[in-house]
Amino acid sequence: MNLVLKGKRKKIGFIYAWNGLKEIYKTEFNFRIHLCAAILVIIVSVVLQITLIKWAIVMLVIAFVLVAEIINSAVEKMIDFIKPEYHPVAGVIKDVAAAAVLLSAIFAVIIGIIIFLPELYEIFIR
Repeated sequence: MNLVLKGKRKKIGFIYAWNGLKEIYKTEFNFRIHLCAAILVIIVSVVLQITLIKWAIVMLVIAFVLVAEIINSAVEKMIDFIKPEYHPVAGVIKDVAAAAVLLSAIFAVIIGIIIFLPELYEIFIR
């Protein structure tokens, strides 16, 4: 489907988002690490047969971390484009974006402990 905006044709669809996901996967090592962790968490969730509400929480947390990583990468690429040479403010912007990813990952681990520790306790201790 095409849409004409101010004399320009703009394609509407998921192709741009898909291209963005492929690009982030190819170029961002940390995204691949988070994706592998997400797959591992999903496998553990299936094996432990967690409840529906726990599934919802796990999926939300996974999405939150992956989206934070994508936004961080977008911010870093934008800063590199706008200010290719080093600038202290550009460094602070990148650090703050990276802090968002770190914070989301820390809370993901805490939520994972809350969800999975009782499940694992039941299996291995009792």
